[in-house]
Amino acid sequence: MIHKIERGDSSPTATLLARLSGAFSLSMSTLMARAEMQEGRLLRRTDQPVWTDPQSGYVRRHVSPRSDLPLDLVHVELPPGAEIPMPASAYAFMRQLIWVLSGSLVFLEGSTRHEMEEGDCLELGPPSDCVFKNESAAPCTYAVAVLSNS
Repeated sequence: MIHKIERGDSSPTATLLARLSGAFSLSMSTLMARAEMQEGRLLRRTDQPVWTDPQSGYVRRHVSPRSDLPLDLVHVELPPGAEIPMPASAYAFMRQLIWVLSGSLVFLEGSTRHEMEEGDCLELGPPSDCVFKNESAAPCTYAVAVLSNS
């Protein structure tokens, strides 16, 4: 599958990217940044890597410049009715905050359900299988701050 992605024969889903990043002990942000971004302290919006999940329509924009900082910022648009599962391995080597910018987000963290509205911010706990869900009829936009432990 990795070979198909590298050749451009297949577009990975969000779940597959999360599994790959976990296998390499990288955040999804770092994996994508290494593949798509140039060095520099300023990353203009027009140069920010944007990826759309072909399965759900989830749109992920890597906002922070590629650097040696242990922090990545990501902007996500989650369409109405979309559901994005993420395995625990995707969270094994990092800490994350989820900040809802507009709409509402249901975040399932293991067996815990977090119902979040605009302005709410959640720090993720220990790694567990998670699901990002938009159960509403309107799009949800949120930011993720990823802090690497390594």
